[in-house]
Amino acid sequence: MKLIYLTLLVLPAALLCFQSANTILVRADEDELDDVVDIEGEDNQVVGEDALGDDDDSVIKSSQDVDTNILFIKPISSYGDVAFDLQAGFPVEFLVGFVNKGSEDYIVETMEASFRYPMDYTYYIQNFTALPYYRDVKPKQEATFAYSFIPSESFAGRPFGLNIQLNYRDSSGNFYQEAVYNQTVNIVEVSEGLDGETFFLYVFLGAACVLALVLGQQALSSLARRRSPRAAPKPLETGTANDVDYDWLPKEVVNQLKKSPKTPKQSPRLRKAKRSAGDD
Repeated sequence: MKLIYLTLLVLPAALLCFQSANTILVRADEDELDDVVDIEGEDNQVVGEDALGDDDDSVIKSSQDVDTNILFIKPISSYGDVAFDLQAGFPVEFLVGFVNKGSEDYIVETMEASFRYPMDYTYYIQNFTALPYYRDVKPKQEATFAYSFIPSESFAGRPFGLNIQLNYRDSSGNFYQEAVYNQTVNIVEVSEGLDGETFFLYVFLGAACVLALVLGQQALSSLARRRSPRAAPKPLETGTANDVDYDWLPKEVVNQLKKSPKTPKQSPRLRKAKRSAGDD
Protein backbone atom coordinates (compact mmCIF):
# COMPACT_ATOMS: atom_id res chain seq x y z
CA MET A 1 0.00 0.00 0.00
CA LYS A 2 2.83 2.39 0.87
CA LEU A 3 4.49 1.60 -2.46
CA ILE A 4 1.34 2.71 -4.30
CA TYR A 5 1.26 5.98 -2.39
CA LEU A 6 4.93 6.58 -3.14
CA THR A 7 4.33 5.90 -6.84
CA LEU A 8 1.43 8.36 -6.92
CA LEU A 9 3.73 11.04 -5.58
CA VAL A 10 6.94 10.32 -7.48
CA LEU A 11 5.54 9.53 -10.95
CA PRO A 12 3.65 12.82 -11.56
CA ALA A 13 6.61 14.80 -10.17
CA ALA A 14 9.02 13.02 -12.53
CA LEU A 15 6.74 13.57 -15.52
CA LEU A 16 6.32 17.22 -14.60
CA CYS A 17 10.09 17.71 -14.39
CA PHE A 18 10.56 15.96 -17.74
CA GLN A 19 7.94 18.20 -19.36
CA SER A 20 9.59 21.31 -17.91
CA ALA A 21 12.98 20.20 -19.22
CA ASN A 22 11.58 19.78 -22.72
CA THR A 23 10.00 23.24 -22.53
CA ILE A 24 13.33 24.77 -21.52
CA LEU A 25 15.10 23.06 -24.41
CA VAL A 26 12.48 24.26 -26.89
CA ARG A 27 12.74 27.82 -25.64
CA ALA A 28 16.51 27.64 -25.87
CA ASP A 29 16.21 26.57 -29.49
CA GLU A 30 13.79 29.41 -30.20
CA ASP A 31 16.15 31.97 -28.64
CA GLU A 32 18.66 31.21 -31.34
CA LEU A 33 16.37 33.05 -33.76
CA ASP A 34 17.36 36.34 -32.14
CA ASP A 35 20.88 35.97 -33.51
CA VAL A 36 19.76 35.24 -37.06
CA VAL A 37 20.40 38.05 -39.48
CA ASP A 38 20.67 36.54 -42.94
CA ILE A 39 17.79 34.16 -43.65
CA GLU A 40 15.65 33.35 -46.64
CA GLY A 41 12.01 34.27 -46.88
CA GLU A 42 9.18 32.21 -48.29
CA ASP A 43 9.87 33.54 -51.76
CA ASN A 44 13.57 32.59 -51.54
CA GLN A 45 14.74 36.18 -51.14
CA VAL A 46 17.86 36.77 -49.10
CA VAL A 47 17.07 39.16 -46.28
CA GLY A 48 19.13 40.84 -43.61
CA GLU A 49 22.20 42.94 -44.23
CA ASP A 50 22.35 41.82 -47.86
CA ALA A 51 18.91 43.32 -48.45
CA LEU A 52 20.06 46.84 -47.61
CA GLY A 53 20.40 49.27 -50.45
CA ASP A 54 23.70 50.93 -51.26
CA ASP A 55 22.22 54.44 -51.16
CA ASP A 56 18.95 56.24 -50.59
CA ASP A 57 18.50 56.99 -54.29
CA SER A 58 17.42 53.41 -54.96
CA VAL A 59 14.43 53.68 -52.60
CA ILE A 60 11.12 53.51 -54.50
CA LYS A 61 8.63 56.10 -53.31
CA SER A 62 4.85 56.20 -53.44
CA SER A 63 2.68 58.25 -55.78
CA GLN A 64 0.96 61.41 -54.60
CA ASP A 65 -2.12 60.52 -56.65
CA VAL A 66 -2.78 57.31 -54.70
CA ASP A 67 -4.29 56.82 -51.25
CA THR A 68 -4.18 53.50 -49.43
CA ASN A 69 -5.76 52.20 -46.25
CA ILE A 70 -5.77 48.88 -44.44
CA LEU A 71 -8.39 46.96 -42.46
CA PHE A 72 -7.49 43.88 -40.42
CA ILE A 73 -10.12 41.16 -40.41
CA LYS A 74 -8.28 38.57 -38.32
CA PRO A 75 -7.50 39.65 -35.68
CA ILE A 76 -9.55 42.81 -35.33
CA SER A 77 -7.38 45.79 -34.44
CA SER A 78 -8.74 48.72 -32.46
CA TYR A 79 -8.42 52.07 -34.16
CA GLY A 80 -5.37 54.01 -33.01
CA ASP A 81 -3.52 51.07 -31.44
CA VAL A 82 0.23 51.43 -31.75
CA ALA A 83 0.76 47.69 -31.41
CA PHE A 84 -1.66 44.80 -31.29
CA ASP A 85 -1.38 41.05 -30.85
CA LEU A 86 -1.12 38.45 -33.60
CA GLN A 87 -1.75 34.83 -32.67
CA ALA A 88 1.11 32.50 -33.50
CA GLY A 89 0.07 29.67 -35.82
CA PHE A 90 -3.21 31.34 -36.80
CA PRO A 91 -3.93 33.15 -40.08
CA VAL A 92 -3.79 36.94 -40.22
CA GLU A 93 -6.17 38.42 -42.79
CA PHE A 94 -6.53 42.03 -43.91
CA LEU A 95 -7.88 44.16 -46.76
CA VAL A 96 -6.01 46.99 -48.47
CA GLY A 97 -7.93 49.76 -50.20
CA PHE A 98 -6.37 51.50 -53.23
CA VAL A 99 -7.79 54.88 -54.36
CA ASN A 100 -6.68 56.42 -57.66
CA LYS A 101 -7.04 60.21 -57.35
CA GLY A 102 -5.00 61.00 -60.46
CA SER A 103 -5.78 61.30 -64.15
CA GLU A 104 -3.99 58.20 -65.40
CA ASP A 105 -4.36 54.49 -64.86
CA TYR A 106 -2.46 52.62 -62.16
CA ILE A 107 -1.74 48.91 -62.23
CA VAL A 108 -1.46 47.17 -58.85
CA GLU A 109 1.08 44.41 -59.38
CA THR A 110 1.93 42.71 -56.06
CA MET A 111 1.59 43.01 -52.31
CA GLU A 112 4.00 41.50 -49.79
CA ALA A 113 4.44 41.36 -46.04
CA SER A 114 7.48 40.81 -43.85
CA PHE A 115 8.60 40.75 -40.24
CA ARG A 116 11.35 43.21 -39.39
CA TYR A 117 13.59 43.71 -36.39
CA PRO A 118 11.64 46.20 -34.24
CA MET A 119 14.73 48.25 -33.34
CA ASP A 120 15.87 48.51 -36.97
CA TYR A 121 13.36 48.01 -39.76
CA THR A 122 16.13 47.50 -42.31
CA TYR A 123 16.75 44.03 -40.84
CA TYR A 124 14.40 41.38 -42.20
CA ILE A 125 13.33 38.50 -39.97
CA GLN A 126 10.92 36.72 -42.33
CA ASN A 127 9.47 37.44 -45.76
CA PHE A 128 6.02 36.23 -46.73
CA THR A 129 4.89 35.39 -50.23
CA ALA A 130 4.30 38.31 -52.61
CA LEU A 131 0.81 37.91 -54.04
CA PRO A 132 0.40 38.99 -57.69
CA TYR A 133 -2.72 41.01 -58.65
CA TYR A 134 -1.94 42.97 -61.84
CA ARG A 135 -5.22 44.83 -61.59
CA ASP A 136 -5.84 48.05 -63.51
CA VAL A 137 -7.41 50.85 -61.46
CA LYS A 138 -8.92 53.66 -63.52
CA PRO A 139 -8.78 57.34 -62.53
CA LYS A 140 -11.17 58.36 -59.76
CA GLN A 141 -11.77 54.70 -58.92
CA GLU A 142 -10.74 52.44 -56.09
CA ALA A 143 -10.07 48.75 -55.55
CA THR A 144 -9.69 46.38 -52.61
CA PHE A 145 -7.04 43.66 -52.29
CA ALA A 146 -6.98 40.79 -49.78
CA TYR A 147 -3.89 39.27 -48.22
CA SER A 148 -3.25 36.70 -45.49
CA PHE A 149 -0.28 35.04 -43.80
CA ILE A 150 0.39 32.81 -40.76
CA PRO A 151 2.99 33.85 -38.15
CA SER A 152 5.32 31.05 -37.15
CA GLU A 153 4.77 29.48 -33.73
CA SER A 154 8.49 29.83 -33.02
CA PHE A 155 8.02 33.62 -32.91
CA ALA A 156 5.57 33.48 -29.99
CA GLY A 157 6.32 35.88 -27.17
CA ARG A 158 8.31 38.35 -29.27
CA PRO A 159 7.57 41.76 -30.79
CA PHE A 160 8.27 42.26 -34.50
CA GLY A 161 7.89 45.05 -36.96
CA LEU A 162 5.19 44.20 -39.49
CA ASN A 163 5.74 45.79 -42.88
CA ILE A 164 3.11 45.50 -45.63
CA GLN A 165 4.12 46.92 -49.00
CA LEU A 166 2.01 47.51 -52.08
CA ASN A 167 3.81 47.56 -55.45
CA TYR A 168 2.17 49.32 -58.39
CA ARG A 169 3.01 51.37 -61.50
CA ASP A 170 1.36 53.97 -63.66
CA SER A 171 0.54 53.81 -67.35
CA SER A 172 3.85 55.49 -68.18
CA GLY A 173 5.81 52.61 -66.65
CA ASN A 174 6.95 54.37 -63.47
CA PHE A 175 7.15 52.00 -60.49
CA TYR A 176 5.91 52.94 -57.02
CA GLN A 177 5.98 51.24 -53.65
CA GLU A 178 3.98 52.20 -50.60
CA ALA A 179 4.19 50.88 -47.02
CA VAL A 180 0.53 50.32 -46.22
CA TYR A 181 1.36 49.18 -42.69
CA ASN A 182 4.66 49.63 -40.86
CA GLN A 183 4.24 49.16 -37.11
CA THR A 184 5.26 46.85 -34.27
CA VAL A 185 3.08 43.85 -33.45
CA ASN A 186 3.26 41.28 -30.66
CA ILE A 187 3.25 37.58 -31.51
CA VAL A 188 1.37 35.78 -28.75
CA GLU A 189 0.88 32.08 -28.08
CA VAL A 190 -2.70 30.90 -27.76
CA SER A 191 -3.17 28.07 -25.25
CA GLU A 192 -5.98 25.75 -26.34
CA GLY A 193 -7.31 23.01 -24.13
CA LEU A 194 -5.08 21.32 -21.56
CA ASP A 195 -1.38 21.06 -22.31
CA GLY A 196 0.83 18.28 -21.01
CA GLU A 197 2.51 20.33 -18.31
CA THR A 198 -0.79 21.47 -16.81
CA PHE A 199 -2.22 17.94 -17.03
CA PHE A 200 0.67 16.42 -15.08
CA LEU A 201 0.45 19.23 -12.56
CA TYR A 202 -3.21 18.39 -11.93
CA VAL A 203 -2.33 14.69 -11.65
CA PHE A 204 0.37 15.50 -9.12
CA LEU A 205 -1.98 17.65 -7.05
CA GLY A 206 -4.70 14.99 -7.19
CA ALA A 207 -2.29 12.27 -6.04
CA ALA A 208 -1.08 14.50 -3.21
CA CYS A 209 -4.65 15.14 -2.08
CA VAL A 210 -5.51 11.42 -2.14
CA LEU A 211 -2.39 10.58 -0.17
CA ALA A 212 -3.14 13.29 2.38
CA LEU A 213 -6.69 12.00 2.82
CA VAL A 214 -5.52 8.41 3.31
CA LEU A 215 -2.83 9.40 5.82
CA GLY A 216 -5.32 11.58 7.68
CA GLN A 217 -7.86 8.75 7.84
CA GLN A 218 -5.25 6.36 9.21
CA ALA A 219 -4.10 8.91 11.81
CA LEU A 220 -7.65 9.54 12.98
CA SER A 221 -8.45 5.83 13.23
CA SER A 222 -5.30 5.12 15.28
CA LEU A 223 -6.07 8.07 17.56
CA ALA A 224 -9.61 6.86 18.05
CA ARG A 225 -8.38 3.39 19.01
CA ARG A 226 -6.05 4.88 21.61
CA ARG A 227 -8.75 7.01 23.20
CA SER A 228 -11.49 4.33 23.29
CA PRO A 229 -11.79 2.59 26.77
CA ARG A 230 -10.80 -1.02 26.93
CA ALA A 231 -13.55 -3.55 27.65
CA ALA A 232 -13.39 -5.18 31.11
CA PRO A 233 -12.42 -8.88 31.04
CA LYS A 234 -15.31 -11.24 31.44
CA PRO A 235 -15.34 -13.05 34.80
CA LEU A 236 -14.58 -16.74 34.81
CA GLU A 237 -17.71 -18.65 35.66
CA THR A 238 -17.29 -21.39 38.23
CA GLY A 239 -19.76 -23.85 39.52
CA THR A 240 -21.44 -23.46 42.92
CA ALA A 241 -22.95 -25.83 45.39
CA ASN A 242 -26.43 -24.83 44.34
CA ASP A 243 -25.81 -26.32 40.93
CA VAL A 244 -25.38 -29.84 42.35
CA ASP A 245 -28.25 -32.23 41.61
CA TYR A 246 -29.38 -33.83 44.88
CA ASP A 247 -32.43 -35.61 43.52
CA TRP A 248 -30.72 -38.98 43.51
CA LEU A 249 -29.89 -38.71 47.25
CA PRO A 250 -32.25 -39.78 49.96
CA LYS A 251 -34.24 -37.01 51.62
CA GLU A 252 -32.57 -37.60 54.97
CA VAL A 253 -29.15 -37.00 53.51
CA VAL A 254 -30.32 -33.89 51.70
CA ASN A 255 -31.74 -32.50 54.89
CA GLN A 256 -28.51 -33.15 56.70
CA LEU A 257 -26.55 -31.39 53.94
CA LYS A 258 -28.75 -28.34 54.19
CA LYS A 259 -28.20 -28.18 57.95
CA SER A 260 -24.47 -28.70 57.68
CA PRO A 261 -22.33 -25.51 57.24
CA LYS A 262 -19.64 -27.36 55.30
CA THR A 263 -19.45 -27.67 51.55
CA PRO A 264 -20.21 -30.97 49.88
CA LYS A 265 -16.49 -31.59 49.34
CA GLN A 266 -15.78 -31.11 53.06
CA SER A 267 -18.86 -32.95 54.38
CA PRO A 268 -18.04 -36.53 55.53
CA ARG A 269 -21.72 -37.29 55.57
CA LEU A 270 -21.92 -36.59 51.85
CA ARG A 271 -19.05 -38.97 51.20
CA LYS A 272 -20.73 -41.58 53.42
CA ALA A 273 -24.02 -41.09 51.60
CA LYS A 274 -22.34 -41.60 48.27
CA ARG A 275 -20.66 -44.78 49.47
CA SER A 276 -23.94 -46.14 50.84
CA ALA A 277 -25.69 -45.31 47.57
CA GLY A 278 -22.99 -47.17 45.69
CA ASP A 279 -23.37 -50.23 47.91
CA ASP A 280 -27.11 -50.32 47.16
